[in-house]
Amino acid sequence: MLPIHALNALRTGNQPAPIDSIEFSPALRALVLAPHPDDFDAIAITLRYLQVRGNEIHLAVLSGGSKGVEDSYTNPPPTWEQKTQLREQEQLNSCTFFGLPPSRISFLRLPEAADGELAQDSSSQARVRNQINQTSPDVLFLPSGNDINTGHQRTYDMARKAVRDLGKPLQALYNRDVKTLSFRTDLYAGFNQTQADWKRSLLRFHDTQQARNIAIRGHGFDDRILSFNRTLARELELEAPYAEAFQVELFDADHRQP
Repeated sequence: MLPIHALNALRTGNQPAPIDSIEFSPALRALVLAPHPDDFDAIAITLRYLQVRGNEIHLAVLSGGSKGVEDSYTNPPPTWEQKTQLREQEQLNSCTFFGLPPSRISFLRLPEAADGELAQDSSSQARVRNQINQTSPDVLFLPSGNDINTGHQRTYDMARKAVRDLGKPLQALYNRDVKTLSFRTDLYAGFNQTQADWKRSLLRFHDTQQARNIAIRGHGFDDRILSFNRTLARELELEAPYAEAFQVELFDADHRQP
């Protein structure tokens, strides 16, 4: 097994590594930096793997994700504040099911730009930096910056700048999402049907997203995520029918790209 400090060496390897080949110390602390409520759930199998091994997991949800709630979800249409409350309650409910204590969940409610996504300004940047500094994680989970979702892009960029400002190198694992563009898989977590059923239960707590996906795409949020996990497993040629995939990067004080 590879020790945790060797994670960055995976970048130069020829083959992606299964997560159970990494020797995660029980003392390792992880921070999930989620642009929206529900981003935590997209990588729940990996996070559960760490939790079972005794690792301390923290979640910081950056925005209320009100853009993701259709006006037709309630009658009369929900206000921005109501949409935010709906999504935050869904995240709390899913985290209760997962087993993540409320004391480890932070809703930052960073301001939104005109496009409904995170506003990347000096105030938001400072709060992301403070969150990372206060949590003091060993590993940071976040979206890839190479993504068509602007909230994902801005989260990635603010995280990198925060690490540069703090002057403390930090190991980052960013996950491959449905909207991710080019991606190098360094680490993966394969999982079976029983685990997929558990993950589906977790995803279904996000009822606003379930309703939105059915209305827009004709299938549920749970099906969208798990179908993508099937695609990843096929691409990686795994025996397991599903997978979550990550690219490894060392965020350093010089802010160099990998």
